[in-house]
Amino acid sequence: MKRVVIACGSGVATSTMVAELLKNALAKRGIQVEVKIADFKSLSSQVIGADLLVSIAPYEKAEYGIPVVNGIPLLIGIGSDTTVDEVVAILNRK
Repeated sequence: MKRVVIACGSGVATSTMVAELLKNALAKRGIQVEVKIADFKSLSSQVIGADLLVSIAPYEKAEYGIPVVNGIPLLIGIGSDTTVDEVVAILNRK
């Protein structure tokens, strides 16, 4: 099973909402994922073993060795299909 980390500033409300939206969108496409929610302060330990990082807010990017997708379209609902397409493409390459 693929593992996706959803990160925001506090790792609570926004990332939880986006995590559920992404899990549901991927399930509709037949893709099951394990989703972990994280805040940016703990991100370096949370991405270990992850296939993808979805970031909900701007942050100082560090190199984690995994693809990073902008999750803001999932949050606001504009362009979310394109973001899900991007996530699917990345997960299918792994």
